[in-house]
Amino acid sequence: MTLLIGALTLGIILSLLALGVYISYRIFDIADITVDGSLTFGAAVTGVLLVNYGVHPFYATLAGFVAGLIAGTVTGILQTTFRINPLLSGILVMSGLYSVNLHVMGRSNIPFLGVATLSSYCEQLGASWFGAATTNLGGWTVSSADTTMLMLMFALVSGIALVLWAFFRTDLGTAMRATGDNPQMVKALGGNVALYRLFGLALANGLVALAGSLWAQYQNFADVQMGIGMIVWGLASVIIGEALTGAAGVGLAIVGAIIGSVLFRELVAIALSFGLNPNDLKLITAVFVFAALVLPDLARKLTVRANRKRTKNARPRPC
Repeated sequence: MTLLIGALTLGIILSLLALGVYISYRIFDIADITVDGSLTFGAAVTGVLLVNYGVHPFYATLAGFVAGLIAGTVTGILQTTFRINPLLSGILVMSGLYSVNLHVMGRSNIPFLGVATLSSYCEQLGASWFGAATTNLGGWTVSSADTTMLMLMFALVSGIALVLWAFFRTDLGTAMRATGDNPQMVKALGGNVALYRLFGLALANGLVALAGSLWAQYQNFADVQMGIGMIVWGLASVIIGEALTGAAGVGLAIVGAIIGSVLFRELVAIALSFGLNPNDLKLITAVFVFAALVLPDLARKLTVRANRKRTKNARPRPC
């Protein structure tokens, strides 16, 4: 049960990554590889502030979010000002961030031992709320700190999801969505397409870096390798969410991304509990995303073919 609670908490934390990927991939139709670097950037900045400077976890987490905003802004500038291909822009920033993260941390790994983090605050809150180090959850004995962390992350992600939903219903949010659908129309109406894209990429990577900051505090260390391949995780979460909710609107798409992240992490945890080799995790993830991309279209084609065959058989035969 502890493994599933941990997977659920991590899935909720990484749903912020899924929301960031949703903005770049679905709103602006860009598979932004910056994600792999900005997630680690947020964790690195937060880790250094916590360990080296003793900054309060709230402000350190906020600084991680700002670091992601900066990374996304650089990617946006490369695309809008220098007219560099979006995919190549992401690769350039992601590659540069690997060295930046090493310089920020000073080494490849920073443990959060003996410093105040959100996890340590959750231990204190859990002990005060539940009155013990463990609590009963559905007949299972789980750590009060894990339960508190799960509750706080759920509340935080729910609040961010509501803010995003409200934002995309404003004039600016609607203009950003229209930019992704038809930039020529927005430009003809006097909208600043470059500015909308720049703001969207900054917001997307800010959310990704926030996920990295929270993830690092949850696992009590930041590592320079933790962001590798996370774009695949985000895409998988968005695709799974769309398959479950249909993504008929922004609200459902946001909820779907969160559900997809949680479900995907739970599936990974179940696979690991059944003996999946951790070395195969990235390969299995890639295969799963490939299946999620291909199977819906294949099922649609089979359905159309079956309907045509049924219609053909239902026609009356000439005498």
